[in-house]
Amino acid sequence: MSTVEQNRLSVFKTYKLYVGGKFPRSESGRVYEVTDSKGKWLANAPLSSRKDARDAVVAARKAFGGWSGATAYNRGQILYRVAEMLQGRREQFVREVAEAEGLSKSKASAQVDAAIDRWVWYAGWTDKIAQVMGGANPVAGPFFNLSTPEPTGVVAVLAPQESSFLGLVSVIAPVIATGNTAVVIAGEKNPLPALSLGEVLATSDLPGGVVNILSGRTGEIAAPLAAHQDVNGIDLTGAGEELAKELEIAAADNLKRVLRPGTTEYTADPGTHRMTAFLETKTVWHPTGALGASGSSY
Repeated sequence: MSTVEQNRLSVFKTYKLYVGGKFPRSESGRVYEVTDSKGKWLANAPLSSRKDARDAVVAARKAFGGWSGATAYNRGQILYRVAEMLQGRREQFVREVAEAEGLSKSKASAQVDAAIDRWVWYAGWTDKIAQVMGGANPVAGPFFNLSTPEPTGVVAVLAPQESSFLGLVSVIAPVIATGNTAVVIAGEKNPLPALSLGEVLATSDLPGGVVNILSGRTGEIAAPLAAHQDVNGIDLTGAGEELAKELEIAAADNLKRVLRPGTTEYTADPGTHRMTAFLETKTVWHPTGALGASGSSY
């Protein structure tokens, strides 16, 4: 080893929040230590405040109009681009997942590969979910009666605590695939893969504000989001039983859609339930035209 290599200082990565397409530090200036499964220090992660949570909601609301108004095909292209970018940084995420969850390299690789495949899965669903959830309704009279799904709005997502990457992707991708925007609280113990995902999203053609990622104390950040009047839905996957009950009560104030904590097993076929959880159904009546003795004029 050369003298230069021996004297070289390590360059530690500075992890930041991902809000509105940018990478701010927490406005509070606070951080907390993140350790691996054996207690070894890995990095300092931002300790988000209530102000950070409110800023993330503002960014998500600002992005909602453009994202929900984009074509489903375009959203699918962007989600597929996320998968492409993740594939290029696969080794980084394998290392981070292995350190975070105490997994072997082979098991961490399987988790990362499954997460990449999950982005592709939801990319394929963006222009198909409307066909599954919508349709023409038979009515008596000269009318077309059509039901179509529309995104709920801004969704607060509590990422799983035990699955730092595959579980994270499994709760983010279905929310944005259907046109919602998201404020995501990374797993409190293992937030680093989530914060690194923000770097991928920033270079994947995803408009700023569509996904906003916060790290810190789950209960501390989730409380203001559950009570926020401009948040339309909340996914409680990463909340414990007691916290989930408190957040559900707070969410009732403005009739948020609530996805309760459920199974934490992330299978190869995630189904459609996470997409439909944050969709609203709009039904439109439209006259078919004047009806004469011979029937419809169409």
